[in-house]
Amino acid sequence: MDSIEICAGAGGQALGLERAGFRHAALVEIDPHACNTLKANRSLWNVMQRDVKAFSGTPFRGIDLLAGGVPCPPFSVAGKQRGPQDERDLFPEALRLVRECSPKAVMLENVRGLFAPKFAEYRAAIQAEMERFGYVCAWELVHAHHYGVPQLRPRTLLIALKKKYAPYFVWPRGGVAPPTIGRLLYPEMASCGWERARDWAEQANGIAPTLVGGSKKHGGADLGPTRAREAWRKLGVDGLGVADEPPQRGFMGLPKLTVKMAALVQGFPSDWEFTGKKPPAYRQVGNAFPPPVACAMGEAIYKALSAGKRQAASHREKAAWAAARPDAAVVPDARVW
Repeated sequence: MDSIEICAGAGGQALGLERAGFRHAALVEIDPHACNTLKANRSLWNVMQRDVKAFSGTPFRGIDLLAGGVPCPPFSVAGKQRGPQDERDLFPEALRLVRECSPKAVMLENVRGLFAPKFAEYRAAIQAEMERFGYVCAWELVHAHHYGVPQLRPRTLLIALKKKYAPYFVWPRGGVAPPTIGRLLYPEMASCGWERARDWAEQANGIAPTLVGGSKKHGGADLGPTRAREAWRKLGVDGLGVADEPPQRGFMGLPKLTVKMAALVQGFPSDWEFTGKKPPAYRQVGNAFPPPVACAMGEAIYKALSAGKRQAASHREKAAWAAARPDAAVVPDARVW
């Protein structure tokens, strides 16, 4: 099945959907560093560096899936939560693309703040518009650690399917236990000969707070606001900054994460390359949708679309058989036929 993705970033969602069985007809992303990351890791992907507002969905009409992680700042508790009054809100553009390309399914991801009571009316308006287009849709709060990702990372998801596919969709419920931060990052922490790496891994026996990538205007390469940094400190990590390399022999104190370590915490494979200098590279990581979560959601959508297509094919075959044999009393099961 084919998909298009808007606000593709560094490829977290795209990688997960690829694992779920989707081929990417187009990946739309405005940031040049993120586009370079996508191209560096998947040279055959159709990466389109442009503003979503300048992207038309018409050439992709009838595609299987439209997905995207529209910008979070309009709804993030770390910002002013101006919602639809924020110029960065791209939900209207996503709805335009749904109208233009009429996908069989839609998946849009955002921060937990979108579930705040102040945005209830806005969520309802988005859902009403989707229903007007012929979709059955629902909102769900999904936690990354339920899918094997060792951080909290709650995310709001809107998944919508056309009516003939909707009855076959079941929300995945996770159940995959994540590793501890120590277990996950020990190989990297020990990679430059740090003698205390094993002791560090044993005490880093929990999962991480949500990684925060920040924006181009606000937030550098660090692990988030004060509360997040305190949670990292309890895990034995200095959250005030990101390191260029793992701790060396003789290192004393709390180590910092490298960009690669942060990517592992997000669920990226160890060989996924992030292009650009440290701040834009870390920003790509911190703003990503964890691939394991995207994969689980993608698999559920894939199964629903497959079931709907099989059912439609069965009806067509039965109708064709009945048309060819109008005197027949019984139409055989399509699988037997």
